[in-house]
Amino acid sequence: MRPSNWLESLNCAIDGILWVVRTQRNMRYHFLVAVLMLLAAILLRVSAPELIFMVFAIILVFFAEMINTAFEVLVDLVSPDYHPLARRAKDVAAGAVMVAAVGAVLIGYLALSRHLLMNLEGNQVQNVRPPGEFAFFSVLVVTFLVVLCKGFLRCGLSLQGGMPSGHAAVAFSIATSVALLHRGLIVSGLSLFLAFLIGQSRVQLKVHSFWEVLVGAILGSGTTLFLYVIYP
Repeated sequence: MRPSNWLESLNCAIDGILWVVRTQRNMRYHFLVAVLMLLAAILLRVSAPELIFMVFAIILVFFAEMINTAFEVLVDLVSPDYHPLARRAKDVAAGAVMVAAVGAVLIGYLALSRHLLMNLEGNQVQNVRPPGEFAFFSVLVVTFLVVLCKGFLRCGLSLQGGMPSGHAAVAFSIATSVALLHRGLIVSGLSLFLAFLIGQSRVQLKVHSFWEVLVGAILGSGTTLFLYVIYP
C-alpha cells in the first residue's frame, strides 16, 4: 500500500533499513566496522575534515550495500530462474559495494594511520606520513591498471586467466616497494623470491601462461618504479 503521508514514508524507509540489517550479513559487518572506525576516530581525535571524509565513506558503503540488496531482490522477482544477464546484474551491483568498501578502507587508512604513528612515536601529526603509503598506493595503481588491461583485452575471468596476471603484478609491485624502501638485502631478496613463487604457481596451476605472468611482473615492477621516481 502506498504511503499516504511523510510519516508513513519515513516508517517505510526505516523498515527498509532494518530489513537489510536483519537479512544481510554483510550489512551487519558494515555497521560493526563503522562503529569501530568512529570509536577509533574519536579516541585518536582526528581533525574535522578527516572525520567528515570517514563519515561520508561509511554512508557511501551503507548506500551501496542497500542498493545492491534492492537490486538482488528485484532481479529475483523478475528472473526467478537462472539467467546469465541476471547474474551479471547482481555481479555489477556487488562490484559497486566492493568499490565503495575499498574506498572507505583507503579513507580510513589515510585518516587514522598518521594519528596512530604519532601516538607511537610522539611526533606532530603534520610531520608524519602514513606508514607504507608508497607501497599502498603503488598496489592500488597496479590493480587499476590490471583491471583496465583485462577490460580492454576482454580475456580471462576475474581471478583466473587473462593478460596480464593480476597476482604477479601485485606481488612484484609489493616486492619492488620493499626493495626501493631500503628494507635490507635479505628482506628484499625474500620479497622478490615470494613474488617469483606466486608467478610460478600461476603457471604451474595453468591459470596463466608464462607470458601473462611475465607481463604482470613487468607491469607491477615497472609501475612501482615509475611511481617511486615521481613520488614527492
